Amino acid sequence: MGKIKQFEDLQIWKDAVRIGVLIYKLTSEGALAKDFSAKDQLRRAVISISNNIAEGFEYNSTKSFIRFLRFSKGSAGELRSQLYVLKEAGVVKIKDYKVLYDELMKVSKGIQGFTKYLKEFDTKNNTKTDNNSFRF
Repeated sequence: MGKIKQFEDLQIWKDAVRIGVLIYKLTSEGALAKDFSAKDQLRRAVISISNNIAEGFEYNSTKSFIRFLRFSKGSAGELRSQLYVLKEAGVVKIKDYKVLYDELMKVSKGIQGFTKYLKEFDTKNNTKTDNNSFRF
């Protein structure tokens, strides 16, 4: 595998962006289009996932990156919880909920796995990474 030179190279970031697009589409139609509070909460949570990955990467520090990956994973959990409530209230269709749930679980597991890799990488090299150029 090659080096990751920018956050846009990370699959977890790409996955988070894809979920963001799905949420923006979901909140642009039906009952959610008019429920400004729920729409805003969903959009803020989903954007936080990819933004925290990007922000953490840009600090050029493994320790900081891991911290922001935790925030990102937390936002994915927050979004799952919000979607569950909206599904139970009949605002989000079950099929939409299932698709988003599966995608969010995938990105959460990806973030968790990447965090584990970074911890091992940092321990092994016992140093800050060089401009976050991670080798896979």
